[in-house]
Amino acid sequence: MQFLAAFLLHLVRMIWYYIDETVTEGDRRKGPFSIDEIKDFVKAGTIKPETLVWHSGMEAWVTWAETEEAKEAAAENMTEEEQVKAALEAILAQHKTGKRYATFLTRALAYFVDNFILSAFGVVMLLVMNQMQLVDLAAISDAMNAYITDPNSESALNNLLGATGMHLFLTIWGIVQAIYFIVFNALTSSTPGKRLFRIHIETFDGEKLTWLSAIVRYVASIFTQFTLMFYGLGYLIVILDPKRRALHDFVARTRVVHEAKVITVSKAKLK
Repeated sequence: MQFLAAFLLHLVRMIWYYIDETVTEGDRRKGPFSIDEIKDFVKAGTIKPETLVWHSGMEAWVTWAETEEAKEAAAENMTEEEQVKAALEAILAQHKTGKRYATFLTRALAYFVDNFILSAFGVVMLLVMNQMQLVDLAAISDAMNAYITDPNSESALNNLLGATGMHLFLTIWGIVQAIYFIVFNALTSSTPGKRLFRIHIETFDGEKLTWLSAIVRYVASIFTQFTLMFYGLGYLIVILDPKRRALHDFVARTRVVHEAKVITVSKAKLK
């Protein structure tokens, strides 16, 4: 568990590198460094606004001046009036793009809606399979009630999994769930639950998901579900990560954004 926690924190913590222009031969890349060390280099003049930097999660090298961290550092030296003006300009720019990262709560609600849809389909599937005598619905119901009463009971879990037709149902259910998430994400980059909350998935480059990326993301999400045994760390890192990515987003190199209403801010208010 401690290893998994350390691994997840490593994903969230940004590891920085920079290009040392004074080096004329060999590897000019310096690092890895923490963001605090990078800021110390900036203060010392080792890293200049035009110096190329990169951190884990970035697609390509950019100048230090282009990074969010550089902008935040510059904001710390602004007057209160300048900070207010910069904040309003940032809000205006963000709403012009119509995109921002989906929060943990929004993603959780969308996931709940998707699972409600899948559960409803599962109930219908059980009824149909019961009519076809492929499952014993009464036995499954009794076993389920026993498991809910005592979820820590190994015998209750074994009785549930051993109920007539349960393995067949779970196999079909797993296939349906895979098709649901992969097809919707590949075709529309969102599921019905995500569309309800006006959020969608995109790659780190801001592109639409391909079939391959949708498959990779779904497979990775299965491993994220396993982290529920470890307090859901694979999901909780959404709260810690500035770009609100879960474990499977890091693996599939995706992010979840949502469309925001465009607002108008008068330029006079920015002066």
